[in-house]
Amino acid sequence: MTDTAEKLDYSKTLNLPETDFPMRAGLPQKEPELVARWREMDLYKQLRASAAGREKFVLHDGPPYANGNIHIGHALNKILKDVITRSFQMRGYDSNYVPGWDCHGLPIEWKIEEENYRAKGKAKPDLKAPAAMIEFRKECRAYAEKWIKIQAEEFKRLGIVGDFDNPYLTMNFHSESRIAGELLKIAMSGQLYRGSKPIMWSVVERTALAEAEVEYHDYESDTIWVKFPVERTKSAVAFNDPDVSVVIWTTTPWTIPGNRAIAYSPKVSYGLYEVTEATNDFGPRPGEKLIFADSLSEESAAKAKLAFKRLRGVSADELASITCAHPLADLGYTFTVPLLAGDHVTDDAGTGFVHTAPSHGREDFEAWMDNVRELEARGIDTRIPFPVDDSGTYTADAPGFEGGRVMDDNGKKGDANDRVIKALIERNMLFARGRLKHQYPHSWRSKKPIIFRNTPQWFVYMDKDLADGTTLRTRALKAIDDTRFVPAAGQNRLRAMIEQRPDWVLSRQRAWGVPICVFANEEGEVLRDEAVNARILEAFDAEGADAWFAEGAKERFLGNGHDASEWTQVMDILDVWFDSGSTHTFTLEDRPDLKWPADVYLEGSDQHRGWFHSSLLESAATRGRAPYDTVVTHGFTMDEKGQKMSKSLGNVVAPQDVMKDAGADILRLWVMTTDYWEDQRLGKTIIQTNVDAYRKLRNTIRWMLGTLAHDEGEEIAYADLPELEKLMLHRLFELDKLVREGYDAFEFKKIARALIDFANIELSAFYFDIRKDALYCDAPSSLRRRASLAVIRKIFDCTVTWLAPMLPFTTEEAWLSRKPDAVSVHLEQFPKIPGDWENAALADKWAKIRKVRSVVTGALEIERKDKRIGSSLEAAPVVYVTDRELAAALEGQDFEETCITSAIEIVDGEGPVTAFRLAEVQGVAVDPQLAEGTKCARSWRVTSDVGSDPAYPEVSARDAAALRELAALGRLG
Repeated sequence: MTDTAEKLDYSKTLNLPETDFPMRAGLPQKEPELVARWREMDLYKQLRASAAGREKFVLHDGPPYANGNIHIGHALNKILKDVITRSFQMRGYDSNYVPGWDCHGLPIEWKIEEENYRAKGKAKPDLKAPAAMIEFRKECRAYAEKWIKIQAEEFKRLGIVGDFDNPYLTMNFHSESRIAGELLKIAMSGQLYRGSKPIMWSVVERTALAEAEVEYHDYESDTIWVKFPVERTKSAVAFNDPDVSVVIWTTTPWTIPGNRAIAYSPKVSYGLYEVTEATNDFGPRPGEKLIFADSLSEESAAKAKLAFKRLRGVSADELASITCAHPLADLGYTFTVPLLAGDHVTDDAGTGFVHTAPSHGREDFEAWMDNVRELEARGIDTRIPFPVDDSGTYTADAPGFEGGRVMDDNGKKGDANDRVIKALIERNMLFARGRLKHQYPHSWRSKKPIIFRNTPQWFVYMDKDLADGTTLRTRALKAIDDTRFVPAAGQNRLRAMIEQRPDWVLSRQRAWGVPICVFANEEGEVLRDEAVNARILEAFDAEGADAWFAEGAKERFLGNGHDASEWTQVMDILDVWFDSGSTHTFTLEDRPDLKWPADVYLEGSDQHRGWFHSSLLESAATRGRAPYDTVVTHGFTMDEKGQKMSKSLGNVVAPQDVMKDAGADILRLWVMTTDYWEDQRLGKTIIQTNVDAYRKLRNTIRWMLGTLAHDEGEEIAYADLPELEKLMLHRLFELDKLVREGYDAFEFKKIARALIDFANIELSAFYFDIRKDALYCDAPSSLRRRASLAVIRKIFDCTVTWLAPMLPFTTEEAWLSRKPDAVSVHLEQFPKIPGDWENAALADKWAKIRKVRSVVTGALEIERKDKRIGSSLEAAPVVYVTDRELAAALEGQDFEETCITSAIEIVDGEGPVTAFRLAEVQGVAVDPQLAEGTKCARSWRVTSDVGSDPAYPEVSARDAAALRELAALGRLG
C-alpha cells in the first residue's frame, strides 16, 4: 500500500451530493420570506413585462365577498385559479390575474346594523333622509375596505400572484357607473319592467332574495288538509249536495287567506268518497262526501281517523266544471274558488289537489296567470291580493287575520298558522292536521326561513322578443351550447336552470349597493332618455352611486326636459348578483391588460345558480353571448368523514392553521392531488398524507440539487448518450405532452400524480438509484457520469418548472438554490422538448428490462430481509429467462448495473424450483447468490479486481483509475 493510499479518505474522493437546500422544508418560516421577496422585486410587474406582446389568456376572478377571513373554500378556489394563470404564463401566454371583490349587499349592511347600532343600543337612522343614507353607505364602504385588505394578505400568503395593488371592486366609482350602465342598457331595450309576483322574501332582512341567496335546511312545518265546499252549479248536478267538498293539503297553513283556486291533474284518477265512520276530535262527520285522488284516499282517511267508502269516479271534465267556496267565506272570502288543470299536480303526496295561492308561490302564480282570460270570462275576480307585508304581517287582504305574523323579526314562527287552523276548526273546514320535517328554503345570510310573498319588484323578462327573433332565455341557452364546461356535467346543470328559471327579479329593499337608477311613471313605465342616462352615469363615475341618494338628485338627473312631478325616482337597490354578473364589463372590457370575453371562469358548483348564471344572463341581455369561453367548476370541501365543515361540529380546517403548521405548499399539493371537480375531503390525516408525499418529492429535488453541484454544464450529443439516459429523455418527452395537455384540460391531479410517480418511482427508485454509482465513483472523464449529469440537469429544469404553478414556494427555493443569479422560476417558460427525444422502441425495450429487474429486486429483498445480504452489491444473482422477448431485451446490457449488483449472470432456462419468481412476470426466475471477490473500499462493489492497481490496493480497477485521474487534476486530499 502506498503512502498516498494510506492517507486517503475514500469518502472525500466521491462526488457525493452537496447542497444548502435543506431536507426539512420549514415552509411556515420560508414561505413568508418568499412572499416578501416577490413583493420587493414586484414579481407581478416583472411577469407582465416579460409577457408583453404575447397572446393573452384571461381567467376572470369570481369576486369573493369582502366580509371575513378566508376559509378553506376560498383557499381551494384561489389556488386553482393561481395554478391556471401560472401554467399559461409559463407556456407562452400573457396570463394576467386580476383579483376582485364583491363589496355591496346585505351581509355587509347587516353587519353594520349589528355592530354599529344594535350592539350599541342605537336606533338605525332613517335612511329616507339623504344625508343619513349616504353616511350609512360610507360605513358599509369602510367595512368592505377593511376586509379587502385582510383577505388580500391572506391570498398572497397562499402564494397567489396578481394585481393586488389594482384589483377590481364592485364599489369603485367607475364600477358602480358601469353596473348602472348595464342596467340602463337593459332598461332602454325594453327588458326591464315592474311587476308583482310572488318572490322569495326574507322577513328578517326585509328584502327580496334570489335563488342564489337561498340554501335549504331541515324545517318542521304544520301541515293541514282543508275542505273546500263545492258550490251548487247547474253544470255539476251530481254535486248539488251541500256536503261535498274538495280536500287540499298544504305545508303552509298561513297561505290559506291567499287561496284563490285549486289545481288538479287530468292525468290523476279521482273519486267521490263518503265518510262512514269518524273517531276524531274535529273534522268530517259520517255522511259527508269528499273528493280525493284515489291513490291518496286511504292515507288521507287515516290522517283524519276516518273510514271511507268510494261512491264513484270523478272525471277531469267534471272537475273542470265545478267551483268551490272558500273555507273562510264568512270572514270576507266571498269569492268563487275555481278548479284549474295544472301540469305540476301529482298524486305523490297530499290529496291530489293543490291549494293555489298566487300571492305565495311561483307555480301557483303561473297557473293563475295562465287562466286569467278564461277566469275573467267566467266573471271571476283575477286580482292577486297582498295578504302579507314585508314584516310577515297579515294585511287587510287577509280579513279576519290582520296583524297576525307568519314569522317575527328573528325568524321565529309567528301566530299565523295557529290562527288560521283555529278558524278552520271553528268552521268545520279542517279535515286533518299534522307535522312534516322537510327541506325548506332559508336565507344563506341570516340562516332563517324565508316566505314567498306577492310584492311589486323590478324584473328582467326572460321570454320577451328582443326585436331580433331571440329572447334572453334563447340567447342564454345558445351561449351555454357554445361554452366549454369542465366537467361536462356543468353544462346540463346550468341549461336546466336557465330553461326553468322565472323572470329575473333585480330589486332589493336595502341601502348598500348600486341603485336601480331609473325613473318610472304611475303605470310603471320606465323613462327612456339617453341624456338622463348620461347624466346619471357621469355622476356615478365621478361621485359613486351615492349621487343617486343625494339631496336634489331627482331634479339633477331629470334636468329641464322632464316634469319631476310625473316621475318617481326608484330607490330599490340592485341584486348584488347583477353587480357580480356585470364585472366582466369594467374589468375585462375596460382594462387594456385584459380582454373580453374571458377564456375561463372558475368557481364552486353552487355558482351555476350564482355567478356563472348572473354573468351569463347579464352578458346575454346586453351582448348576446356569454362573457366566458370555458366554465370550470370545483366542489366543496368536507371533513375526513365526508361531513360538511361547521364550527358547531368542530371539524373546520382553516387554511391559516394549515399554513402555520405545514405550509401553503402542502395545502396546494392537497388541492393538486384531489378530484377537485367533486366534493373533496380534508383533515389531519389527509394533511399528513400530503406532508409525506411532499417530503419524498422534496428529497428527490434535493438529491438532484446536490448531484448537480458537480455539474459543469457540459452538453452531450444525443447520439453519444447511453441507453438509460435516452430512456429518461424519452420519459421527459412523454411527460411534457402529458403536462401541457393536463394544464389545458385543467386536470391537475393527472399532472401531479404523474410527476410525483416520476420522482418517486422512475427517478429515486430507478434511474437515480442505478446511476448513483457512476455519479459518485466514476472518473471525471467518464461518459456515463457526464451524460447522467447532463440528463439530470434537464430533468431538474423540466420537473421544477412543470411543478412551479403548483408548488410556487418550493420550486422558487429550489430554482434559486440551483441558479443563484436567476430572478425567479416563475419568469421561466416550460422547456422546449426536442422531438428526437421520443424513442418508443427504446421505451418498449426498457419496459421489458424493468420487468426482469423487478424479479431480481424481489429476490434480493427477501435476501435482505432474511439478513443473508446487507445490500444488493453483495449479490451476484443468476437470472433464468425463457421468454424470448425478455431475453432479447437483455442482450448487450450491463444488467448488474441496472440491478445494482456486483455481478449477474443471464441463463437460458427454467431455473431451479427454489428460484424466486413473480406471478406477473412469466418466464423469469432468479437464484440469488453471493458475489465472489473483495469489497471495494470506495464503491463497495464486490469484485475480483480489487488491488489490481498496487497504488490503490483497497479498491477496484475502475475506482483506482478514477483516483489516478482525480490525483492528476489535483482533486485528491
